[in-house]
Amino acid sequence: MAAPACIVSLLLLTMMFEASATNIKSKPIQLGSSLFPHKEPTSWLSPSGSFAFGFYKQGGGFLVGTWLTASADIIVWTANRNDPPVSSNSTLTLTMDGQLILRTTDRQSKDKIIAKSSEPASFARMFDSGNFALYNHRSQIIWSSFNFPTDTILGGQTLYTGKELISSVSETNSSTGRFCVRMQGDGNLVSYPTNTGYDETEAYWASGSYSDGHLVHGLYLNYKGELVFVNNKSEPVRALHSDSSPYNSSIIYQATLGHDGIFRLYSHYGESNTSLKWREPEEACLVKTFCGWNSYCTLYDDQPGCRCLPGTDFVDPDEMNSGCERYYIEETCAGMNTSTELYNLTSMERITWDDYPYFQAEMDKVEDCGKSCSEDCNCDVALYKEGICKKQKLPLRTARRDQGEQSSAIAFFKLSKRNITSDAGGNFVPDLPKAAKVATSKKTIVLILVMTVSFITCSCIFLGMSGFFVFKYRVAKYKWLLETGNFGSTDELTMRSFSYNELKKATKGFKEELGRGSFGAVYKGSFYKGEKLVAVKRLEKMMNDGSEREFHAEMQVIGRIHHKNLVRLLGYCAADSKRLLLNKLVRDEVDKKILENMLKVGLWCVQDEPALRPSMKSVVMMLEGITDVSIPPCPTSSSG
Repeated sequence: MAAPACIVSLLLLTMMFEASATNIKSKPIQLGSSLFPHKEPTSWLSPSGSFAFGFYKQGGGFLVGTWLTASADIIVWTANRNDPPVSSNSTLTLTMDGQLILRTTDRQSKDKIIAKSSEPASFARMFDSGNFALYNHRSQIIWSSFNFPTDTILGGQTLYTGKELISSVSETNSSTGRFCVRMQGDGNLVSYPTNTGYDETEAYWASGSYSDGHLVHGLYLNYKGELVFVNNKSEPVRALHSDSSPYNSSIIYQATLGHDGIFRLYSHYGESNTSLKWREPEEACLVKTFCGWNSYCTLYDDQPGCRCLPGTDFVDPDEMNSGCERYYIEETCAGMNTSTELYNLTSMERITWDDYPYFQAEMDKVEDCGKSCSEDCNCDVALYKEGICKKQKLPLRTARRDQGEQSSAIAFFKLSKRNITSDAGGNFVPDLPKAAKVATSKKTIVLILVMTVSFITCSCIFLGMSGFFVFKYRVAKYKWLLETGNFGSTDELTMRSFSYNELKKATKGFKEELGRGSFGAVYKGSFYKGEKLVAVKRLEKMMNDGSEREFHAEMQVIGRIHHKNLVRLLGYCAADSKRLLLNKLVRDEVDKKILENMLKVGLWCVQDEPALRPSMKSVVMMLEGITDVSIPPCPTSSSG
């Protein structure tokens, strides 16, 4: 019993020195003082300059916290750690009404209180211990950063019962991470994953000091670098970590829960002399959920690494502790007696986990465990260890690879037959890992784009060539129609354009004048080797530059091709239509009524006034007997 009493005496003596060290006064920070990210002052220093409180840079902005001035990378406390970084235009002010306020220029962000106290502050101090405190008008501490730790305690700081340290996301991100170490009311210091709700079955490390629970009031880090459990009078009860080195006021001690879940004790001496004094747990692979879902932790050259379980691949290849997911779709085996038709079974040695199974039983042979999982539709993985077979569904959270060569643990994993091939050694390996699938997907996209562009290009070329040949064909057909006059049965019922040269050729240079109207002379012409007879009016004038002739011509087809004999009636019309001898023009067998209608239509077609002439549609309807033919006036002699 003498040894423990000696240790307690030494601890008490150390604490007396610490009390005197703590009493060293720092220069008070007055109301109205402000800090700025990009201009002086950016921080408030402790008396020796060992610690600074103010703005430090993170990402593209700034956070408020405390750090070791010897190394700005060692952040020991952060205010409002889950808030996003603020801009360089922000201001930290100890206001005249006694509030420590962070103001930003962002209109959407409100002013934030950094230190919430029960009464207004009269001044503040920054201590060489790294503690930042607010005082009232009676010089009593009303708020201190030591009472609200984040992931670190420093020399002279106590982690009281019910308090905890929560890890950061990473070394460069101070936000709340995935692990915590908690000073429990039973006197036990315990490490948990943060999402377990302090379930003792989920703990991955404990100090084992619960037997002194009624005495322990907190965990204290003294200025000598020792972690000590103390009672409510700050007297030592038990040492978690002791050190025989003499006290040195130039050494700063820091106990931090790392982003990997390991609780470490460091000593800092000078600007670059940092050493690791203690850590728990010793192996990173003992930290539950260190590697995330469906992955297991293993050591390579004493460095922890994460690997995916068979049948899975990393969610984020750049973040190895992000966990893994299946790279194939899980197939249901409902209604089947076994799942052997859908899945193969592969095994791994020296792997284990602490996840709770849905089934476990004693089995004599390891093969029986694998067979039991293979035939069980609900089983994804099975673990055979020390004669016990445990069957589980995915995902797994706490898998790790045992480092001991004598480990007898064997795990069985189901792998889909549709997505699994076997290598030369007979081991089952995925035929399309996620990385390969990503590369294949990119190649597929590129191939689709190339094929699409090629198809569009070929289509454009084909359409262009088709259009060219169709145009050439229509030009050739047009020329042929001009030469033959074979426009079909509808050519006289539609409008058509003729060039000046065509009309000049048809009228033989406007040679034969049929007569003159109010709009100019009318010339006789014929198209298509005389098969159509037309009357053309020529209206022409010269352009301003005298180089091009603009004209408008009106052409009236005198008769359809199969009625071309009607034009022979021209010249037979006299002033008195009664003189027309019908009996002498046609044979007796011709229907005189039809002939009379034809003559009437012909006379309508050769009227001097264009407005009196019927359209070709009307002509056809009159000749076919659809509409009645009225008696036309006799054309004047100028048309004959």
